[in-house]
Amino acid sequence: MILYPKEHFNNVREITIEFLRENKINALILDVDNTLIDYDKNLSEETIQWAENLKQEGIKLYILSNSNKKEKVKTVAEKLTLEYEYFGKKPLKSGFKKVQKKLQEKPENIGVVGDQIFTDVLGGNRCKMFTILVEPIAEKDIWITLLKRPIENAIKNRYKKTKEVKKNVYK
Repeated sequence: MILYPKEHFNNVREITIEFLRENKINALILDVDNTLIDYDKNLSEETIQWAENLKQEGIKLYILSNSNKKEKVKTVAEKLTLEYEYFGKKPLKSGFKKVQKKLQEKPENIGVVGDQIFTDVLGGNRCKMFTILVEPIAEKDIWITLLKRPIENAIKNRYKKTKEVKKNVYK
């Protein structure tokens, strides 16, 4: 289903180099709000270290945010020493395709990491990329996202049940 991610983690730091290599992922497109930073713009030292470790292992990282606040996205990108695109218009394909071209990778070798189904997962799946849904860092969010969360949670619950059935079938 186009609304289901390929994988689901509690946070970005659970995405390991082993997982990326197993799935032939050479690059990650990262969301910012509630994926890398919380509502109050806090970026944890653990997340900075996680990004640094992946870069040292040869994984390309690039930020694609729907935020129209350039300074906020730029600040996060500078702290992680990454290139970025803001006002990405996810789930439209244009932002993903622009970043794909800069990363010089095939879509199937790019992971899209974010906390929202209707932007990150839907957009990444439409571009045939490997989508990774993470739980939001905090409950506090902008109003439009808060409106979508109950629907996304229902989809997430169905997705988790589907994964459990598949696990049991292949045991």
